[in-house]
Amino acid sequence: MRSRSYKGLVAATAVAALAATGCTGQSQAENKPDKPALFKPGSEISYSKYGKNYPKTKVKDVPGPCSYESISRKDYSGQTLKIISHAVPVIGEPTQLHAKQFEEITGAKVEVVNVPFGELHQKILTPLQAGQPAYDVMFYPSLWIGDMAPYLAPVPEKYLDTPGMKDVTQAYMDVATWDGKVVQYPVDGDRHYLKVRTDVLKDPKRQAAYKEATGKDLRVPQTWSEYQEVAAFFSGKDLDGDGKRNFGSAEVTKRDDLTFSAFISRAAPYVKHPDVKGGLFFDVETMKPLINTPGFVRALGDMVKAKKTWAPGGANFGLGDEIFSFGGGQTLMSYSWDDAFIQAQQQDSKIRNKVEAAPLPGSKEVYNRQTEKWDKKPNQAPYFTWGWTSAVAKAAPNQQMAFDYLCFFSNEANTALDLTIGRFGVNPYRESHFDAAFWEKQGWDKDVAKSYVQSLSGMEKSSNRVFDLRVPGVNGYMSALANGVAAALAGQKDPQRALDGVAEEWSKITEQIGKDKVQKAYRNVVLLEDYDS
Repeated sequence: MRSRSYKGLVAATAVAALAATGCTGQSQAENKPDKPALFKPGSEISYSKYGKNYPKTKVKDVPGPCSYESISRKDYSGQTLKIISHAVPVIGEPTQLHAKQFEEITGAKVEVVNVPFGELHQKILTPLQAGQPAYDVMFYPSLWIGDMAPYLAPVPEKYLDTPGMKDVTQAYMDVATWDGKVVQYPVDGDRHYLKVRTDVLKDPKRQAAYKEATGKDLRVPQTWSEYQEVAAFFSGKDLDGDGKRNFGSAEVTKRDDLTFSAFISRAAPYVKHPDVKGGLFFDVETMKPLINTPGFVRALGDMVKAKKTWAPGGANFGLGDEIFSFGGGQTLMSYSWDDAFIQAQQQDSKIRNKVEAAPLPGSKEVYNRQTEKWDKKPNQAPYFTWGWTSAVAKAAPNQQMAFDYLCFFSNEANTALDLTIGRFGVNPYRESHFDAAFWEKQGWDKDVAKSYVQSLSGMEKSSNRVFDLRVPGVNGYMSALANGVAAALAGQKDPQRALDGVAEEWSKITEQIGKDKVQKAYRNVVLLEDYDS
């Protein structure tokens, strides 16, 4: 395997190969006969031979077209597969690992380029727009589908009919679909939810101290205001008895590193009214931005107040910082993707089995943009925040090999192992992943496993859910929002002025791209949000 931008990957790259079904694209390998399988049906699969950074966990190779046994029959010798993915470790490391495996069992040469988040969009889209795709396989945030869709090959029926694909939840099949066609290959399922340390929140002595100081019961926060109160009470205290201060909240705040998603999590219950349809980010009929309406403004005010509860440097935390701050026990709570929770549950974690998953905090009232008033009603709004996805370029010369690689990447054995490695960024996206028994087999306490699967599966059933802005030019919209949030956090603008500026930028971006084009794409987002369970 050749990687032109990542040197010395953690000697960690294992056996990959891809399910052999579906014929798209023309490649020499289509005419090569299958070779003898390198694996027996039901073989034990483990990553441990690839280095100490991988768990010793073993799983069975599940029979099927994407299995190790099936893919190892493929002969792709003499052919090269080119892949672009995010930087290591998040999604970049499993891309490398499964590429190495794919080489080992199919004879293919696989070249992987790992790119920082800020460069990934351009590195993928520019060659596609020029009609000269630089890569056969692309890994990227699924919310970019509005930009990428015209250049993607629909997933062939033979792959859609595999058991693993049929197990993908409806929400994530919807995320993979554009204009009625599945053009993204699901490999991840991302949501934001709350993570807390139960060794603190359920400790009787700390409960008594909190009650005495606040007059309130200490519990897992139900609202953002309660989250702030709990975070503020414990921030700066030594929660571990190690002589070091702990802090209340770890949040993704770095301007160019997913701040927009953290902010939307805070805003969701204030702005997603269960009885008001027709758009969260824009009014779908007029395409007027809603980002500076009272619900968003209140959420930004909350975020500014939360600064006092962050660890040193917390105002510039990227996703990796948040993962290790909560996952390493530095902070009491966090609320972004799965990774921090999975990190906390690693075998060497000092807070392993001392954590709990819960729905995102809600609110005691929600803004009604139709009446322009606040409705006094408890509200929660689960947030399905993009998730990594993968796709094959429509003009890729090796489409069958590309789809085989993705089929292998996401086979049942690989996914079962990838889910348990926090830094990988592969999170539950199949119905079978919501099985507490699986997580208990990984050494999770029963209560921890139950809180995890119930929190995640419950989001699938909600009819008041929020999805990302999946329109052409989405990076511009999200960058403008991140700049506005950053200005408020830095004290340069108050929340209203900061978001007024974002709304102005959004209007300009819509005009530049074309109102009709953006509106057509945005209607797909509204259909997902206005879904009735």
